[in-house]
Amino acid sequence: MSKRKLSRQQRWRIDKIQAERAARAARKDEQDSEKLAAGEYGPEQPGRVTAHFGRTLDVRPEAGGQAVRCHLRANLEGLVTGDRVIWRGRQDPAGHTVEGVVVARGERDSVLERPDARGQLKPVAANIDQILIVFAVEPAPHANLIDRYLVAAEATGIAPVLVLNKIDLLPETGGELRDLLARYEALGYPVVSTTTEREDGLSALHARLAGRTSVFVGQSGVGKSSLIDRLLPDEELRIGALSKDSRKGTHTTTTARLYALPAAAGGELIDSPGIREFGLVHLDEQQVAEGFIEFRDHLGRCRFRDCRHRHEPGCALLEAVERGEIDPERFASYRRIVDSLAQG
Repeated sequence: MSKRKLSRQQRWRIDKIQAERAARAARKDEQDSEKLAAGEYGPEQPGRVTAHFGRTLDVRPEAGGQAVRCHLRANLEGLVTGDRVIWRGRQDPAGHTVEGVVVARGERDSVLERPDARGQLKPVAANIDQILIVFAVEPAPHANLIDRYLVAAEATGIAPVLVLNKIDLLPETGGELRDLLARYEALGYPVVSTTTEREDGLSALHARLAGRTSVFVGQSGVGKSSLIDRLLPDEELRIGALSKDSRKGTHTTTTARLYALPAAAGGELIDSPGIREFGLVHLDEQQVAEGFIEFRDHLGRCRFRDCRHRHEPGCALLEAVERGEIDPERFASYRRIVDSLAQG
């Protein structure tokens, strides 16, 4: 279906709105500059972005305390939740910091990106230590779906962790699911088992989250929201009444937020409906192949430089499958992913 063309009047209205927003931002930046020059803002200090609202941010001081609503200088673009920043605060006569201005962004250790409507990658969160891929006993997980999430995580350069939820529903023998998990553990992927039905059901997860900044991803129905609600028992009061299915509230429809986990557990969690599911449409065949970590030693060793790892003679991947160095089911999963991308 072709895109509907905008009328001249619609285009004029869009341009007018964008111009008005730019003008407001310029006026605010000028006001901030005047306040900075007049010494109304305090000294520079480090902080971390806990939420992002266009030209304003919530910044949590590194020294501790509540997050402060800050304005963004006009020369700073593309800041996201999780960014480390330098900011300056302005206090009221009682000595309370009432607002701030972000003056610089620190270097990023990592960045999580998603393609926008035009297919261009946009950052949505930064400085993440691990991506927790949640799946569950019910609905039964499919290896190809897990592989898709692993490939997407590997493409970000952020360490993936597999989280098996609802283990209270797991048969004693474990069956095929245990065999599936053993396959990923053999590749070096950490696997954490959880349940919200037992008091100690999140002990292993707490240990994995401690001291790290994490995000959760996974398909609908696997219990991501239940896990997050248990990990952040006091946050629902802070962000308003949220849908159990989407966790969308009046002010949190698309905003990623960074939460500090309770002190007993430690660590931080970035949560957003836009982060919880992310796909592969922005990857090419080579990137998908590199997302299968056991392929990496064999990539670039095919007889033909343009080998697509199908039936070509001298294909290093096919030979590795024959020698038992690559699991045939994982290779078949790779082929299904590549074929699905070709189909759009």
